[in-house]
Amino acid sequence: MSTYKIDAAHSEITFKVKHLMITNVTGSFTKFDATMESEAADFSDAKISFEADVSSISTNNEQRDGHLKSDDFFAAEKFPKLSFTSKSFTKKSGDEYTLTGDLTIRDHTKTVELNVEHGGTATDPYGQVKSGFEINGKINRKDFGLTWGAVTEAGGVVVSDEVKLHLNVQMIKQA
Repeated sequence: MSTYKIDAAHSEITFKVKHLMITNVTGSFTKFDATMESEAADFSDAKISFEADVSSISTNNEQRDGHLKSDDFFAAEKFPKLSFTSKSFTKKSGDEYTLTGDLTIRDHTKTVELNVEHGGTATDPYGQVKSGFEINGKINRKDFGLTWGAVTEAGGVVVSDEVKLHLNVQMIKQA
């Protein structure tokens, strides 16, 4: 069994949400951890766990970040972490996989399905074996208790319910 830990310096955990239904606002989590265990060379038996520190959320706007940490959204004081635990990592074809698992935000846990592309495996200049993955998916924020909403004067939605997830992850094989 091989164990891999996330290389935080070479990984990005980002999301996009439509604002006023005309543009996306991009956010990220800057503090996170992940572990993957796999025996199979093609990772088809991989077990993955991930967590992010909610207070590390960043959308490049301090006021908005504060609102996201409040009870309207993540309630960071009560629920300091969001987490994901895999149920299956299924090879579709070539380097394409489907990652299924339980995502917990606040006190809501739902099973989500994510698309994964394995970007390959390489050895860095320091002799560390690294595997790269690009992960994409969509969730409905209201499924996780992030229910705040507002409408414009004309009746338009301020923040969409759909959140697009986009992760670029390097995993380091542990000795």
